[in-house]
Amino acid sequence: MNVLKTIRDTDVGSTAPAPEKYVERRAARAVVLDPEGKVALLHATNKSYHKLPGGGIEEGEDIETALGRELLEEIGCSVKNVRELGAIEEYRNEYEMHQISYCYIADLAGEKGEPNLMEDELADGFQPEWLRLSDAIQALENESHIEHYEGKFIRLRDATFLKETAKFFETQ
Repeated sequence: MNVLKTIRDTDVGSTAPAPEKYVERRAARAVVLDPEGKVALLHATNKSYHKLPGGGIEEGEDIETALGRELLEEIGCSVKNVRELGAIEEYRNEYEMHQISYCYIADLAGEKGEPNLMEDELADGFQPEWLRLSDAIQALENESHIEHYEGKFIRLRDATFLKETAKFFETQ
């Protein structure tokens, strides 16, 4: 998958030194569109940022299986017409983590369901929201005030994925 961007601490205003070694993490994410063309975002209400649905790929899981599982957990939805968008690498020095997020564009299959969130996601106040693509991009761009370390990476990563989605549809 084509790497769209590499994000490092300096890109989010952090001066944390690079660790001797990074823990490797892979994740699957999607820009999910409903029939009205609205995009699914998760609003982390307790940390004041939005993110695309998706998460870690478990050992032995392939990317698309992980994507399907994460979408059911976080937004309660299945998808169809899954198209490759690109990947983003993140080097999060404070967490000693190198993460590669594989992102897809997908269409909602069936009805919107109820999420089945994990305890940490509930603690962050995750709430699914469906916004027009331009409004989703604007929501992330307006969150430049985020102080939470992880949220800064998420904002930059997911804003990039949403802007790439807009470019994808401009060429269709």
